[in-house]
Amino acid sequence: MTTPRCFVALLAGACLVTAAHAAKVSALVGGRLIDGWGGPPVNNSVVLIEGERVKAVGTVDSLTIPDGAEVIDCRGMSVLPGLWDMHVHTMLLGHSDYTHWDKTYPKRFETEIMPAAAQQLLMAGVTSARDLGAPLEASINVRERIARGEIPGPTLYVSGPFIQHEPYPGTEDFRWGVKGADDARAKIRRLAEAGVNVVKLIDQDQMTFEEVQAVVDEAHKHNLPVIAHSHRPDEIRLGLKAGVDCFEHTGLAMAPDYPEDILELLQERTAKMSLGPLFWCPTIEGFFNYEYNVRNPMPIEHPGWQLGVPEDIVADIQRSLKNPGWLAYYQITPLRAQTSAKKFQQLRTSGAVLLIGTDSGIPMKFHNQSTWRELDIWVNKLGMDPMDTIRAATYWPAVAMKVDRDYGTIQSGKFADIIAVKGDVLRYINLLQHVDVVIKHGRRVK
Repeated sequence: MTTPRCFVALLAGACLVTAAHAAKVSALVGGRLIDGWGGPPVNNSVVLIEGERVKAVGTVDSLTIPDGAEVIDCRGMSVLPGLWDMHVHTMLLGHSDYTHWDKTYPKRFETEIMPAAAQQLLMAGVTSARDLGAPLEASINVRERIARGEIPGPTLYVSGPFIQHEPYPGTEDFRWGVKGADDARAKIRRLAEAGVNVVKLIDQDQMTFEEVQAVVDEAHKHNLPVIAHSHRPDEIRLGLKAGVDCFEHTGLAMAPDYPEDILELLQERTAKMSLGPLFWCPTIEGFFNYEYNVRNPMPIEHPGWQLGVPEDIVADIQRSLKNPGWLAYYQITPLRAQTSAKKFQQLRTSGAVLLIGTDSGIPMKFHNQSTWRELDIWVNKLGMDPMDTIRAATYWPAVAMKVDRDYGTIQSGKFADIIAVKGDVLRYINLLQHVDVVIKHGRRVK
């Protein structure tokens, strides 16, 4: 029996459409490309995506768009790698009372709260995030559900519980105390066997040096970077001596600057090129925006932080923030803002590589807003170059997590984690508060 030519043509067309659909071929066309490498932006760019990865990068004059590809019109837009936030807490949603939150919601962390936080981050253009402190099983399970595509969210790199001298009362599920070097090694082995990506160390100045060294050595034995708090001088001194990989926060409360011996230790460490970069997340935005947020309730009223959050939890968070100026947690914040700028500059000149991390989830710091606000403060209050700031949220985090072969820049062969924003983000960095296009692993999610 002969098949009619018209039917053959129809079948051929169907095959082409099916193949294009199966390969998920798409092209971002006409935007101003900031590829993450730090070079000049590329005007009239084309980013060709096939499946989960970038197939080719060029311009409308140099790169042919395949027939049947989905075209995403990016004219008048900045196109850049998906953002990273290197310090988030998905188990928190901005509630002002830690004690109440820790007592009331642990059973809802994995099923409701952490998925909501992850979705909010992704819709804000954060396609990768480092989650530093949450129950172990919930951290692993949420990370894997996102990886399987069951729930929306950024690619997560998780620490599981904090490691410290002793957990605060009622927090034992996500804070693990250490009693001696052997116990430290055993707890790190337990984390490694569970599959965490990093180890989070805090209050290490309350631990013995032998305990701190055991944590770092055991973590490195399992190829896990150690992320340490730097609120107090001895946390930094002990961390540097033990060989931690990344510090968090500017710390030192109202101190005008870092002590001279710490600056010397930092310069000594960053000069050791064989050890690789020393990374640091200042998490500095809250110092500068606190008084504005108290006077202006718009961030608290913004519906974005309610995405995916059950109504009873929304109401509880709103009650807790009814009088934000009364939050004891933030009473010294205005004073810290006066000294943070100098310490930020000291870190820049120390040779440490600064990363965008926000502490997202802590009181009044919502996942839908925190990342762009950090970038905005770096540029508009601290004088950072916009390109360097964007690289601190794209390229350098991928290097820090040793995944820069797959992430951090828009390049052929890498995962297509890409965002697009109307306007020129190199001139107006705060345009990132309205991310128009979010593509994660080649799939457009916004």
